[in-house]
Amino acid sequence: MKILVVGGGGREHAIIKKLRENPDVTEIYALPGNGGIAKEAICVPIQAKEIEKIAAFAEKERVDYAVVAPDDPLALGCVDALEAKGVSCFGPRANAAIIESSKIFAKNLMKKYGIPTASYEVFEDVESALSYIETTPLPIVVKADGLALGKGVIIAETAEQAREAVGDIMCKKKFGRGGERVVIEEYLEGPEVSVLAFTDGKTVVPMVSSMDHKRANDGDTGPNTGGMGTVAPNPYFTKHISDECMEKIFVPTVEAMNREGRTFRGCLYFGLMLTKNGPKVIEYNCRFGDPETQVVLPLLESDLLTVMRAVTEGRLAETPVKFAEKSACCVIMASKGYPNSYEKGFEIEIPEELKESVYIAGAKERNGKLYTDGGRVLGVTAVEDTLKKAIASAYKKVGAIHFENACFRSDIGAKALKAKEG
Repeated sequence: MKILVVGGGGREHAIIKKLRENPDVTEIYALPGNGGIAKEAICVPIQAKEIEKIAAFAEKERVDYAVVAPDDPLALGCVDALEAKGVSCFGPRANAAIIESSKIFAKNLMKKYGIPTASYEVFEDVESALSYIETTPLPIVVKADGLALGKGVIIAETAEQAREAVGDIMCKKKFGRGGERVVIEEYLEGPEVSVLAFTDGKTVVPMVSSMDHKRANDGDTGPNTGGMGTVAPNPYFTKHISDECMEKIFVPTVEAMNREGRTFRGCLYFGLMLTKNGPKVIEYNCRFGDPETQVVLPLLESDLLTVMRAVTEGRLAETPVKFAEKSACCVIMASKGYPNSYEKGFEIEIPEELKESVYIAGAKERNGKLYTDGGRVLGVTAVEDTLKKAIASAYKKVGAIHFENACFRSDIGAKALKAKEG
């Protein structure tokens, strides 16, 4: 089988590594891929947003199956375009990807169908948003309506921070058209949980839970990033809470999308807050999370391609999906200065014996060597019998990898470990 994977980050590297385990896979094309992915797939210099070019390439190469991984091409209708060329796909069509591409759509959907989430207001002009800030209790959360590379959410502790957030989003257009409208919502407290779920629009199969670390610096301080590391499973996500989420959130969301004529097939990501009043949805994503994928897929014992095709063909209910009873930790090695300004072009040195457990996110290949080419550069993952061992193993690997201006958090998994042990 010829497989096409749209995207070029650590998430896509993890997906490609897992797809390669299927003996029927003969070739994998990555569009555009990156320097690390090039070791395991044929990288094609077509960008993830170039929808017509992607569809034309798939048709020309007679691709058998496509996986559209990032949010932008999903929102732009990449699956729709590929299906129009007769290519089966893993990922939602554009009318279902709106669950991520518009936070306002998602919030209104939850309100309409009684899915627990934070209370909120929507604003289309700056003046109304600023007026609301003066009257609402703090802290509050300010969100750009559209896609923002995981950085369009600002937790404002003060009115000044909230005003600045609205100005950045709506006036300075920090997130482009994604910031034409904003959502201002209640600040929720409690442990956060990420749950990725396979769904074919009928059956929902949650994957192993995980805990993301969004802030750039230790102690959950500094600016929001695309994610500085993850651990799985998340110790806060107990069997009781899992059952409650399935009943009140997971299945109702899929059913709500069906009733709206927007059947969702693919990976539906639930960002949850476990509040004192029960689990609530912080956000939906219409695809695998990054870097959650880098800990979830290494724990998947079932064949990924088989599961994906079952999702596409509506056969998920009859397809076994099994995860190892182990723990995983992924530490992101980033360029110093991320998520703001940073230098790139530094050589990356990864010991040969570690390459199988390192997911390349932002790197270019030149003369057989890898060089930094992004903010998040590597995802270094370890799988062990216990969470404590997985964290220690991941950091041991990080210590053996070198590139100039490398930075990383030193406390990935610490909160989860404390919860597990306490």
